[in-house]
Amino acid sequence: MPNLNHAAGLFPALLKHWRGQRGLSQLDLSLAADVSSRHVSFLETGRSVPSAEMVLRLAAALDVPLRHVNALLQSAGHEPVYRESGPGEGLPEEVAGALQMMKDHHEPFPLVIIDRTYDVVDLNAGAQALFAALVGGAAPDVAAPLNLARLTFAPQLRDVLVNFDEVGRALLWRLQREVLADPNDAPLRQLLEELLELPTVADDWREADLTAPSSPAVTVHLRAGGHELRFLTAVTAFQAPQIVTLDELRIETWFPCDPATEAACRALAAELVAPRRGSA
Repeated sequence: MPNLNHAAGLFPALLKHWRGQRGLSQLDLSLAADVSSRHVSFLETGRSVPSAEMVLRLAAALDVPLRHVNALLQSAGHEPVYRESGPGEGLPEEVAGALQMMKDHHEPFPLVIIDRTYDVVDLNAGAQALFAALVGGAAPDVAAPLNLARLTFAPQLRDVLVNFDEVGRALLWRLQREVLADPNDAPLRQLLEELLELPTVADDWREADLTAPSSPAVTVHLRAGGHELRFLTAVTAFQAPQIVTLDELRIETWFPCDPATEAACRALAAELVAPRRGSA
């Protein structure tokens, strides 16, 4: 039985909010979730209190992120079902092992793991070597703040990203779509607002063209460390995760587009390893 000491009216408001975000009528949602439209109406007016199973069914039909599924459950008086890794807790051993294997197998080419706000949570040696060449300094430490979106739009790196107009516009529009899909995500919205204040953002990028298809992969042309590098980047995620933290991870894999880029990655990786050997 649900705990009825929850905030009155919160679940109906959240359900209506997510249905509106997905552009569905009550009938659309009832068909997608295989429940009666009358029951959906009763849930949105507070005349019925949903079971945990019903909350999960509606959330699945609405494609609600796991973090917000927990919020829906709690608003209906139920316990959250999706675990979120605490600070320093890390990911399950099998997941961490899979990510390590992906990082290792992709060397010396870059692979970056980011969270929902584009903070880098892990990266392989190939990515460290590339970023070190981009900023003209030491390889970045994942313990220090490193945000892929902020790095892309940093004014001092404007000339390093040769096709900045293409990449910057695609990234900004992707971020705008993510904020539209989850307007309650305050950190993500704050990141977007911060980027929109930067001088590197063109005026005609500030409103996303929602009719433009989102490309599954983006080509990035960089000029760094005396090298011309061209990568095809692909973003992947774990399918059907049961942990909030894992649900929000994105894996950016960079593939060299030509032999010159492949050779440059090997050279940059060797330059990164050389100082380490000298200090050993």
